[in-house]
Amino acid sequence: MSGLTPDLWFKRKTYGWGWAPATWQGWLVFLVWIIFFYLSLYYVRPAWLNNLLIFFSIVVLFAVCYLKGEKPRWQWGKRA
Repeated sequence: MSGLTPDLWFKRKTYGWGWAPATWQGWLVFLVWIIFFYLSLYYVRPAWLNNLLIFFSIVVLFAVCYLKGEKPRWQWGKRA
C-alpha cells in the first residue's frame, strides 16, 4: 500500500488492468457486492430481472472502484 493516499479504497492491480481492495472500506464494498451478487443469483426470479440486477451491480462496483481507486492502467508488475 505504499504511495496509496488515505482517500483511495482500491489500489491498481500489479499485473493486468483493474483494482484490488486496499482499505477496510474497499473490502466492505467488495463484501457487500459479493453478498448482493450471491443473493440475486439464488433468490431473484424471473431470469431477466436477475440478469438486469447483476449487470447494474457490476456497473455500480466498477463506478465505485473508478471513483475511489487509483487511475487504472495496464501493468506488468512493479516498476524497479
